[in-house]
Amino acid sequence: MQTEPFLSVRGLKLYFRTRAGEVQAVDGVDFDLDRNRAVVILGESGCGKTSLAKAILRLLPRNISCYSGSILLKNRDVMTLTEEEFRRSVRWVQMSLVPQAAMNALNPVIRVGEQVAEPAIIHLGASKREAMEMAGNMFQLVGVPIDFLTRYPFELSGGMRQRAAIAMALITSPSLIILDEPTSALDVLTQANIFNVLKRLKKELGLSFILITHDIATSSELADEVAVMYAGQIIETADASAFFTEPLHPYSQKLMASVPRLRQRTELDFIVGRPPSLINPPKGCRFAARCPFRFEKCAEDPPAFRRDGRQVKCWLYA
Repeated sequence: MQTEPFLSVRGLKLYFRTRAGEVQAVDGVDFDLDRNRAVVILGESGCGKTSLAKAILRLLPRNISCYSGSILLKNRDVMTLTEEEFRRSVRWVQMSLVPQAAMNALNPVIRVGEQVAEPAIIHLGASKREAMEMAGNMFQLVGVPIDFLTRYPFELSGGMRQRAAIAMALITSPSLIILDEPTSALDVLTQANIFNVLKRLKKELGLSFILITHDIATSSELADEVAVMYAGQIIETADASAFFTEPLHPYSQKLMASVPRLRQRTELDFIVGRPPSLINPPKGCRFAARCPFRFEKCAEDPPAFRRDGRQVKCWLYA
């Protein structure tokens, strides 16, 4: 008997008003995520990955012109909740965020322990003493010395600040963690250590992850599934093992061909041109202008997903 996915996103749209026009940052995104699984959202900078995270968590700026679709979390459509209901029962209770660049996310004039403890005070009703004890437990869980509770963010290394941000996301025991480029500003060794922490937490706590990144090499460490995003849309989804060995969409193939291989002597490839404007995207396939396999139909009609264990938005598989 097939069970409902832990998280199911359907037709999610998030458009912004700007002086130049309406930016279609997230345009009809669909994907599923099961319990204790990790989906990696891959794509170039500016393709809408971070906007997708904000849409799921409803962390929205004021210049929204369109926000629609359905987000089913444990078979409950959280898009129907009011902002106050969502804040009290979903955000940082059932799902939380590890933001990009922890130094910018943490308040420089407040001690790290107090910042990590704050969600427990607000969402769980814990006293300050109880919350600080919980923060200490979280620090031990993610590998941060407990005496760092009394330090300020600038006194921590980049890796320790990122671990503190992970501790803050975990303190209310949510089931889903959204990671937005969690290792983008860190050295390779620190990146490996952070991903080892995440893999251990996933196994020990049974967490689900949405990892947003453009780093294909490091994302393969955590991924169970892959969703490729281009110009505001998900254009391919697949099991991670299948995707990393045989990507189907021409854009995905180009992405994988641009990654150096340690054990293979292959010439690195690149993608010509640049992504289309999200203010006035093309009416057909959004990758058509850069695709080496394009034909007439690609510029005329948007391709539909073809389902055969994998999904790909490309007319080559029609």
